[in-house]
Amino acid sequence: MGPIALSFGLAALAWVLVVGDLLRRHRPAWHWYLAGYPLTACRVVFTWRKIAMLNDLSVSRRPPRGLLGDLVVKGDPLRPVTPRLSFPRANRMGLTATVRLHAGQTPATYMKAADALVHAWKVHAVRVTSPERGLVLLTATASDPLARPGLASAPAALLSALIGVLENGAAWVMDLRIVPHWLIAGATRSGKSTLLARLITQLAPQPVALVGIDCKGGMELGLFADRLSTLTTCRREAVAVLAALVDDMQDRMRACRAAGVRSIWELPETLRPVPVVVIVDELAELYLSDGRRESKAEAEQCSTLLLRLAQLGAALGMHLVVAGQRVGSDLGPGVTALRAQLGGRICHRVNDPATAEMTLGDLNKDAVVVAQSITAEEQGVAVCTGPDGGWSRARSHLTTTEEAMATARKHAAMTPELPAVDRALAALEGGSQ
Repeated sequence: MGPIALSFGLAALAWVLVVGDLLRRHRPAWHWYLAGYPLTACRVVFTWRKIAMLNDLSVSRRPPRGLLGDLVVKGDPLRPVTPRLSFPRANRMGLTATVRLHAGQTPATYMKAADALVHAWKVHAVRVTSPERGLVLLTATASDPLARPGLASAPAALLSALIGVLENGAAWVMDLRIVPHWLIAGATRSGKSTLLARLITQLAPQPVALVGIDCKGGMELGLFADRLSTLTTCRREAVAVLAALVDDMQDRMRACRAAGVRSIWELPETLRPVPVVVIVDELAELYLSDGRRESKAEAEQCSTLLLRLAQLGAALGMHLVVAGQRVGSDLGPGVTALRAQLGGRICHRVNDPATAEMTLGDLNKDAVVVAQSITAEEQGVAVCTGPDGGWSRARSHLTTTEEAMATARKHAAMTPELPAVDRALAALEGGSQ
């Protein structure tokens, strides 16, 4: 019976290993709940005291003293007191645990210890947040969900685009009805162009006018010209188009005022003007000046017009998506003013710290540090803000140029006309002749 029992046990173990490997590859969530979570929870519970002592998370209390007549009786030596940790709770991507802080402690100490927690618990990452005073939430991610992002699902809605996946496995959605204007920063081959292609493919089937401003001769946005209501390839044309959009915005204001409403979304559908999404690729080309008076005047006009669209366009169906390799205060005060109006922020890998600071610094300093840690191998990975004011690492779905061009051609018949923009470009062309 001994050899038979041993053979049976080995066979059962082999089957467990095979089934476990299949679950890990094809049902990672199941594998995590059945095997990963119990082991990781044990590590968290049994290593917490040691980690807290080694990373200055414990506090020492003054030993008690007593009087016995005229004799002072000392108590026990100083002993570290570990903060109380709740039992880890499992979720689809990892686990969470809360820590009750001792008096005088701050979350900053726990943020510094995040790397130590990663190594001790053998997880991909540990995020430290403070949902309320005196409490720290530790969120451990078992594996990197951005390594192989799947196609998450999201409800289809007007002006909403499914971009990719967040680090918690949820869908990464850009909803222009909630966050009307966006700033996207990223160096060459960081994933910025792929994200713009994804955005265009998501908006192409919708009744939305897409306006492209690409002062690099249209090399990027020109690929999707079939679905763009207009495409400008130089700053002079951009000034004319932006001015026409501002005039159109004034007409929308008058229509809303006449109807007694505060936004075009309160107008009857038959009277509602088409939403417009202005996509600017390489913002610096609109702000840089070569010193000539004409060039400086065009740059100032672009700055003023973009700022007016960002300040007033949300309720009027005018939305800005501004992208650039470098976004810094050296481009002029207009860039800083524009940034303040762009509530949505996305920062890919950048070449200079100033761009990461300009993109995310006014929202969260921790997000700046995380953005600067993105490597060249992590194409498509970015730090993005959410509608709740928080931030997260995310990765856009890979949308090839061929797929984006095919989608643009497929929905070319849905391209709305913008008569005011067409008239402005025609007048510009006539004047140049």
